[in-house]
Amino acid sequence: MSRRVKEFVDVEDHVSIDELIGKLAEIRDSLPENADAELRLRGDEVFGHRLTITYFRDQTPEEAAIEKRYADAAREAKEKELARLQAELGVVCYAAPGKRGKLKIVA
Repeated sequence: MSRRVKEFVDVEDHVSIDELIGKLAEIRDSLPENADAELRLRGDEVFGHRLTITYFRDQTPEEAAIEKRYADAAREAKEKELARLQAELGVVCYAAPGKRGKLKIVA
């Protein structure tokens, strides 16, 4: 897995200090290597406060498959739209020589 996913853990503000320490220790112990964890206080007086812990983890094979499927579908939709516009406008796109794969539009 080359991608990493940002994960969020919320801890409500209505817990005792011992419960909070225990919960934070449990979360710390379950973090993966190189998680780059951050702790932030979020919320307000109306909706309440919460501690939010964010960290990075490797993408699961299932998440990678879903992302690939949606990325392929998005790429195919863009290619269809480009082909439709080219047919409508009579414009052809090709890779410009000497450039790093950037498209050059020729009318």
